[in-house]
Amino acid sequence: MTSCVDGDAVDPREADPREVDPQAEARDQPARGGVPISVVVLTMGNRPAELARAVRSALDQEHVDVEVILVGNGVSGDWWPGDDQVFDDKRVTLLRLPTNVGIPAGRNRGVEASSGDLIVFLDDDGWYRSTRLGTHLRDRFAAEPDLGVISFRVRDPEGGRGMRRHVPRLRAGDPERSSAVTTFLGGACAMRRSAFDAGGGLPEDFFYAHEETDLAWQVLNAGYRIVYDASAVMFHPAVLATRHDMFYRHNARNRVWLARRNLPWPLALTYLTVWIGMTVLRERKPSVLKPWLKGFAEGWRKPAGPRRPITYRTAWRMTRTGRPPII
Repeated sequence: MTSCVDGDAVDPREADPREVDPQAEARDQPARGGVPISVVVLTMGNRPAELARAVRSALDQEHVDVEVILVGNGVSGDWWPGDDQVFDDKRVTLLRLPTNVGIPAGRNRGVEASSGDLIVFLDDDGWYRSTRLGTHLRDRFAAEPDLGVISFRVRDPEGGRGMRRHVPRLRAGDPERSSAVTTFLGGACAMRRSAFDAGGGLPEDFFYAHEETDLAWQVLNAGYRIVYDASAVMFHPAVLATRHDMFYRHNARNRVWLARRNLPWPLALTYLTVWIGMTVLRERKPSVLKPWLKGFAEGWRKPAGPRRPITYRTAWRMTRTGRPPII
């Protein structure tokens, strides 16, 4: 893999004064009064059966204390998630948001309402078949103080091989292989609360698309690791991201914002140039390119939010992991 570090860049072996020591932070972190694992489930309230299945799979975890924060995104003040008795469980906290604030803001509200040291994000149409996932997560985070995020393997309940985009690395052909990665799946992950806080939470203006990568890059910049763990499994129907009407516009706009917010300018310009070329080569249809280019222009025209460029040392770590921040 080609290095993305310029000749005048910081030596990747040098410590950066802004970087935290996750092991020291884990030692110094006071114990929270809440349960060990908080599962945040974001829903628009339009699939109660699937939602009940998701919540039950979280509450069924054995030998670990779990709470579920159920966030109704864009629901009425009297909304109730469904008739299933699982919603009456005292471990479920219901949070109603009257306006659809988007995926990152909705999940941020869920984290704010939670109390666990470990945060898990679960899609409302996903579920865990294993009842030992919680103990696996608890034990692995306890054993690895610098581990910030675990991205789960997503399995197709129909028995298919799964989707390449669910394996967050360039070499995605083998979903059964665990590895270090530089991003994670937003609805199939677990993270240390201190890593979430160090990364600044999810960028709310993104609304949808690339919000987890924005957080991931800041988590890496704070000194934590991110892993894809093939033994941590979530089941989810195989659906295309392009089913959302705003996919192409938000994908392009947020990619520009991602670069503007997080990358040193030489890397940011290279990253966006690469993605323009890849998109034009991949998507030849005007019906796709038109909203994508519109979103790309919007990303430059509108404010991207606070700028916190990662260090070249972090960029070098990402390169050694297998995905330099130019692709």
